[in-house]
Amino acid sequence: MAYREQEGGLLDEVIGIYFHTKVTKGGRNLTCAALVAVGDGNGKVGLGYGKASSVPMAIEKATGEGRGAMLEVCRVGDTIAHQELGRHGAARVLLKPASPGTGVKAGGTVRSIMRVAGVNNVLSKVFGNSNPLNVAKATMNALRQMRSREEVQRLRGVKVELRHPQAARPKREQPPEAAKGPAEEPAEQAAE
Repeated sequence: MAYREQEGGLLDEVIGIYFHTKVTKGGRNLTCAALVAVGDGNGKVGLGYGKASSVPMAIEKATGEGRGAMLEVCRVGDTIAHQELGRHGAARVLLKPASPGTGVKAGGTVRSIMRVAGVNNVLSKVFGNSNPLNVAKATMNALRQMRSREEVQRLRGVKVELRHPQAARPKREQPPEAAKGPAEEPAEQAAE
């Protein structure tokens, strides 16, 4: 579904709408539930699940819950910091960083969360249960487990080398002898 901009510069996207019916002696009671991803498009994202008697009220409740449960996504450029596997129930979601220009290679649920989080290049794969609610929670668990390079260095007490698809790599200069062409034999070996 399309995402919309809220007050305060936040984006929200409805991932799913669910209808529940309870049969009672007096008839049927219909309730609605909504799953909504909320983010600022610049590294913050939250997930909300709201239930109400009507769809707009359920979306509003879910949006409010998502705003209150926002977390910071560790990013390098416009992708995630490192590979991570998130789990919830029987669903497992693998997230991998991607090179610039790759785009969001993901299913609908993961794509919605990445879009509102501002992650533009990422690869993902869902294993096990593909229920949108479980996949969304597994994706959020994967994002919650991410650590920045500085945090890993502090926790381990050692310097960590940055190897990442979007890391700025200095250009290697060619040695002067390699630039000339084939190497000539030294004069001593030629005399023998």
